[in-house]
Amino acid sequence: MHVLAAANLRLDASAIDYVLLAFYFVLVLGIGYLARRQVSTSLDFFLSGRSLPAWVTGLAFISANLGAIEVMGMSANGAQYGLPTAHYFWIGAIPAMLFLGVVMMPFYYGSKVRSVPEFMLRRFGPAAHWVNGASFALAQILIAGANLYLLASVVNLLLGWSIWVSIIVAALIVLVYTALGGLSAAIYNEVLQFFVILAALIPLTIVGLYKVGGWSGLMDKVGAGPGGTPQLHSWPGNQLTGFGSNFLSVLGLVFGLGFVLSFGYWTTNFVEVQRAMASKSMSAARRTPIIGAFPKMFIPFIVIIPGMIAAVTVTELMGDNKQALLDGKAAPSGAKFNDALLLLMRDVLPNGILGVAIAGLLASFMAGMAANLSSFNTVFTYDIFQTYIKKNRPDAYYLTTGRVVTVIATLLAIGTAAIASTYSNLMDYLQTLFSFFNAPLFATFILGMFWKRMTKAAGWSGLVFGTLAAIVIFVLSEMGVLDLPGQGTSFVAAIAAFVVDIVVSVGVTMVTKPKPEEELVGLVYSLTPRDTLKHETTGEDAGWYRKPVLLAGIAAVITIVLNIAF
Repeated sequence: MHVLAAANLRLDASAIDYVLLAFYFVLVLGIGYLARRQVSTSLDFFLSGRSLPAWVTGLAFISANLGAIEVMGMSANGAQYGLPTAHYFWIGAIPAMLFLGVVMMPFYYGSKVRSVPEFMLRRFGPAAHWVNGASFALAQILIAGANLYLLASVVNLLLGWSIWVSIIVAALIVLVYTALGGLSAAIYNEVLQFFVILAALIPLTIVGLYKVGGWSGLMDKVGAGPGGTPQLHSWPGNQLTGFGSNFLSVLGLVFGLGFVLSFGYWTTNFVEVQRAMASKSMSAARRTPIIGAFPKMFIPFIVIIPGMIAAVTVTELMGDNKQALLDGKAAPSGAKFNDALLLLMRDVLPNGILGVAIAGLLASFMAGMAANLSSFNTVFTYDIFQTYIKKNRPDAYYLTTGRVVTVIATLLAIGTAAIASTYSNLMDYLQTLFSFFNAPLFATFILGMFWKRMTKAAGWSGLVFGTLAAIVIFVLSEMGVLDLPGQGTSFVAAIAAFVVDIVVSVGVTMVTKPKPEEELVGLVYSLTPRDTLKHETTGEDAGWYRKPVLLAGIAAVITIVLNIAF
């Protein structure tokens, strides 16, 4: 495992820093204990009894995604590629989040399914359900491992704890509050963690900008350094995509990232959808991703900009070091882009604020891992264990199973942390996983939701062949047959998975028999009565500021302005 010379990164945490950390951990575990008192059924444990208000689920929706990989990975991307990294937010998140709230949540919430794979079971039958459930469970364990690895390496470098001690302590804390209070504990902690992360990153960004002479100083220094002026504007983003052609780069960003990867992640990824499903009403469920879109569009300013500042102020990442890393070689200093945020914290933060910053980083790692665990235990317990292994048991049996599965998932995540340690930029790892699992699922989902003719056989075969197509692209890239620097490989793999899934699904549908229309009511758009997709507009759901479509329109306009401005 890469370790930058420990002396370079070791932060001299004072007593006040440790007190702040200890207080934070007590608070997190206390929330888990209090949430446990509200858990009496499996629905309470896995979906918070569908009882939470929209602002809570909306912040949890974002915090669940604001994990280690988002905070560290996006700052690494900022150091490596500059402002084009904002595409992961303004192109690769906001449009899909708005689509989820306006179009897809009525189907999820209205059908009363407990998970995304359960929706697949009702629409396409057991084969597609099994493929989706198993692949989702695998992906969550791999991503949870990445969160754990990052957390451990950070604690090791900042505080001097050994990697394994860091991994086990962090895993135990997340395990305790998730196993105690289920989704409610995870969600309430995610809301707390959202504010802790902001408290850590906003001062870091402000102090960093002051150090480089403000925004204009940062632009001057980045433009004059390795990577140059293309890193100062989000479009066309050639360095990020790996395409020499501006047209192909924009096409890759808009279709590969903005459509396939983004819609695949935000609209079918149960980690996110689960938070909206925990809402107390259809209106709250629809507003959850839309409320989340507002903070999401401004997060680039506190994760990407610190990475850009690090690349022009931190000795280990400047000049020849950055050029070597851009060329795919080891930096003379031994640093990697993943170290950008830590190195900047080391250089600019005094004690006291340092404790808040470390708590913020730990919060981001734990939020991400808790989201992985809470969605894994729901899908494994409901969609695999209850459906295929132990059917028709009392509800208390599945509640206990969920807690046991959480323990097993934590142990597996400790194992998969080793895989994540082999990547110098963890966003590469993450986008690769999404191209395998999310891109084909989105193709199957969107086709099945709007095309009533699509058959059960098409559902599972499209998923399998779409995933295989992404794996083939990945293998060809690893062998050097396809030469796509940047994150172009995952964009191309996602497009291949989507196209192959659609082609196979259409082909198989033409030679197989569809389900009767009466079995597809509530699962296919054209066969679902409009009344079932509507929500209350009185009481707690009244007021113009609670109208999902209006809120989505405001968010869309702001996002377009940001794309033009930067």
